[in-house]
Amino acid sequence: MTTTLRRAEGAQRATTLELFYDLVFVFAITQVSHLLLAHLTWEGAGQALMVLLVVWWSWNFTTWATNELDPESTPVRLLLLGLMLACLLMAIAIPEAFGDRALLFVGAYVVIQVGRHAFLAFAAAGRGTIERERASRILVWFATAGVLWIAGALADGSARTVLWIAALAVDYGGPLVMYWVPGRTGMPEGTWRIETSHFAERFQLFVIIALGESIVITGATSSELELDAARAVAIALAFVGTAALWWLYFSSVAQVAESTLERARDRTNVARDVYTYLHVVLVAGIVVTAVGDELVIAHPGDDLPTAQLLALVAGPVLYLLAQDLMRWRIEGGPSPSRTIGIVACLLAGLIGIVAPALLVAALLALVLAAVVLSDERARRRRGGPAPAGQELDLAG
Repeated sequence: MTTTLRRAEGAQRATTLELFYDLVFVFAITQVSHLLLAHLTWEGAGQALMVLLVVWWSWNFTTWATNELDPESTPVRLLLLGLMLACLLMAIAIPEAFGDRALLFVGAYVVIQVGRHAFLAFAAAGRGTIERERASRILVWFATAGVLWIAGALADGSARTVLWIAALAVDYGGPLVMYWVPGRTGMPEGTWRIETSHFAERFQLFVIIALGESIVITGATSSELELDAARAVAIALAFVGTAALWWLYFSSVAQVAESTLERARDRTNVARDVYTYLHVVLVAGIVVTAVGDELVIAHPGDDLPTAQLLALVAGPVLYLLAQDLMRWRIEGGPSPSRTIGIVACLLAGLIGIVAPALLVAALLALVLAAVVLSDERARRRRGGPAPAGQELDLAG
């Protein structure tokens, strides 16, 4: 009965099926970027944020599930392929998620969440196992949120917004209370079995997906415009910025997070806070940065309107803030280089009130490059890559 579960034998790695499953999220992240770009208002930003949180939650919980499921099992393969199809439909609906395709968007999402955990609760594990008990409790939460999601899709205007915010609160609030269900005893933290190498790798791959989407937007936007000197510089700055985002994450933060998770006594809570919650802030920063890059490439010599300037600056700020918050969660204090970087990005935004987009982009790229250099100096002080237990210095 439990043949769908992974065997606890050594370190696990992401499988080709999981990588194939991730492909649909390249499209989904691109859709979120386009949604924000098309609606650069506070309302549009709120809608894009909600859509991103939905996309993230669908991917995130599949990752938690596949950390324990055996992707070589036929039932698990069929499950992932079915979830992938539902994710594709959800992504297709994103541009009209708050319009004519609201029901398709949330309907696909509810099918993903409820279907996955119905499988976990009734097919993946035997009766009386902790896996079945855990999955059944999460299923109760997803089903409750699902009612609110569907009700919101059938409503209009502010009623839809209120119902969807309530649904999102249920979805994101569940892990904070360990999916407590009335009449049942609480679940201990050890209820989740987390294989660190696989779990961390999956989230690192999602960061790559988001960064890849930035490269795609840069290339797609540039290919449709006439190239001159200013635009060529804008393209180069967009690439430098994206490369800096990669460097800042994979040269320090990814290692810090994985090492911390490996050593943590409360591994479930660390995985929840650092990966499930804070990585979505990181991804949001990448998405908004991609939007800012597209705006600069399209209008390098223009003074950007307020909304566009905010988008340009908000991307790097969110990205550095996410890494700062990770440092707070891991060590109880900020990363000085990232805190200074956030302030410097905000100052660049103030300069953007009277300066063209290209200058602001150059200043932001310089800020990110300076934080990278700070990381590299910290690495040299340590004498190279730090051993486990000594790599918590996020350029501090």
